[in-house]
Amino acid sequence: MMDRDQTLTGGMWMKAVAAALALTAIASSPTLADNGVPQFLVDPFWPKPLPNNWILGQVSGIAVDRFDRIWLVHRPGSLTERERAAEQTPPTAKCCVAAPPVLLLDQSGNLLRSWGGPGQGYQWPESEHGIYVDDNDFVWLAGNGKRDGQLLKFTMEGKFVLQIGKSGEGNDSNATDRLGSPADVAVDVATKEVFAADGYGNRRVVVFDSETGAYKRHWGAYGNKPSDAKTPPYDPAKPPSSQFGNPVHCIRISKDDLVYVCDRTNNRVQIFRKDGTFVSEHLYEKTTRGTGSVYDLVFSPDKDQKFIYMIDGMNGEVRIVDRVTKETLSRFGRPGRQIGMFTALHNVAVDHQGNIYTAEVATGQRVQKFHRLDEQD
Repeated sequence: MMDRDQTLTGGMWMKAVAAALALTAIASSPTLADNGVPQFLVDPFWPKPLPNNWILGQVSGIAVDRFDRIWLVHRPGSLTERERAAEQTPPTAKCCVAAPPVLLLDQSGNLLRSWGGPGQGYQWPESEHGIYVDDNDFVWLAGNGKRDGQLLKFTMEGKFVLQIGKSGEGNDSNATDRLGSPADVAVDVATKEVFAADGYGNRRVVVFDSETGAYKRHWGAYGNKPSDAKTPPYDPAKPPSSQFGNPVHCIRISKDDLVYVCDRTNNRVQIFRKDGTFVSEHLYEKTTRGTGSVYDLVFSPDKDQKFIYMIDGMNGEVRIVDRVTKETLSRFGRPGRQIGMFTALHNVAVDHQGNIYTAEVATGQRVQKFHRLDEQD
């Protein structure tokens, strides 16, 4: 038993836990020099507690800007009355209050800024889904509510800039005036184009002018015209579907100008040129059913983008994929609620040092940071 002088203070205890976790991870994991695959360690103390009794709902998007700050969007409406007890009249408990939808954190997990919600001149989504920060420092948001047919563009301070599309009823994968519950966006600032993964209602990629909002082009799976005709559920024993499933869940543009699209419930990534020309497709965890195995992806920040970090919400893991061969090299995580595990893993981001950030929806309702242990090129 420790005497009074040997008792660990709170700060000392936290440092001891962190050191033990680090030693455990390093001892049990090969380094990059051993097998050429990046290694990661969860940060148990990231992010810092939010101020103002704020609490997160389902975190449905996460991104890193060019200053290596972390942006996230969550769904205040997903919180229960009990979770928002301090907002009730009268309050039913001391905590908590729903945080604003958009939050900006620094590398240490401190809150820097927050904003978002309904306002003048735009239609805030019914269900927040996806966040992207372009190289001109504009913040883009999408929404997957049944009536959500719009993309929103803001300054980093939360000033409204542009709405593309509009909310409304029904979906049309060949519409030019609105989207169908879009899930994600990516912006090419050189060509002034915004690409949308469209979506939970539609089955396509659609491209607009990022300055004016004018429609430019769209395409479906394999670069073909999309159809809204009902398709059977995914069956691993059958040939891949000729149409995207719902949702078309992520979109990313690589340095070599290829467009990567997550066809979530069909367990595949399809790759295109920017004009919609089909290049290739790649399946992952083919036997997975349910909500699918390809939720989101980002590229490692080295100049060649050697690796794809792909997340799998159904299997609760992060896959490390060779971007040239498209083969899975390694993976980490499993379903669970402990640190480093995942409950409804949904989105992923990476900073310039190669650290990974993840977001969880459903009852996960959190973000996590995984430090890259090895030095990247």
